Amino acid sequence: MSEIFTIGCHLSTSKGFLNMGKEIVSIGGNTFQFFTRNPRGGSAKPIDVDDMAAFREFAAENGIKVILAHAPYTLNCCSADESTREFAINTFADDLERMEYVPGNLYNFHPGSHVKQGVDVGIDYIVEALNKVIKPEQTTTVLLETMAGKGSEIGRTFEEIKRIIDRVELNDHLGVCLDTCHVYDGEYDIVNNLDGVLKEFDEIIGLNRLKAVHINDSKNPFGSHKDRHEKIGEGSIGVEAFRRIINHPDLRDLPFYLETPNELDGYAKEIALLKSLRA
Repeated sequence: MSEIFTIGCHLSTSKGFLNMGKEIVSIGGNTFQFFTRNPRGGSAKPIDVDDMAAFREFAAENGIKVILAHAPYTLNCCSADESTREFAINTFADDLERMEYVPGNLYNFHPGSHVKQGVDVGIDYIVEALNKVIKPEQTTTVLLETMAGKGSEIGRTFEEIKRIIDRVELNDHLGVCLDTCHVYDGEYDIVNNLDGVLKEFDEIIGLNRLKAVHINDSKNPFGSHKDRHEKIGEGSIGVEAFRRIINHPDLRDLPFYLETPNELDGYAKEIALLKSLRA
């Protein structure tokens, strides 16, 4: 087993990649997640080539092996609105091009909401988008995030994610990000039956597809389909469940990303807490 615990949190890109690297190291982490652009908008800052180069050097010197980009929330590949789907495809493609300035990393997105079109139509649109944006030469692995099942979200079940993966032509570039709040809210009991949930994931999708974990407590009870993140140990999942999660042999070597309602000092405390739980 690897002795490296890859743990980090979500950081703001406003100060650039080098500063994000320095911030995460300053609070005891060795990876981070960031939005590629305004999470509620469409514009992206121009690439700062010098900042990217300085970050790559800093990362190599400080043990930052992998980082995770998060698509904006406005990216909905299966919207009923054609212009929204076109925006999603253009944004997705642009983000993947930009990620090549930090090659070999991860790009996470919410599969989307079908908005009364039905799951089958929604999956058709998501597959169509992925087949357009994924290129054989890219070094970035695209991750479908497990969802809580709020509204008409696609991706609440492992079966829905599997259906998408199976129809993408270049699916060797695809993986999954498991969100602890989302799967718990979505009726996968990671508190009382973590082994069973991971066995089901393996049988349906394959654990080889699991590339990252969003590690979040939940403000709501099991199966609520609400998707409201809580600080570690202050929600319905609880500290002891997180102890089992970060030490589970099928999960412990993955990168873990906090998306809890915190500022930097709060993330520092949570990283310290999770490190103390690591066996």
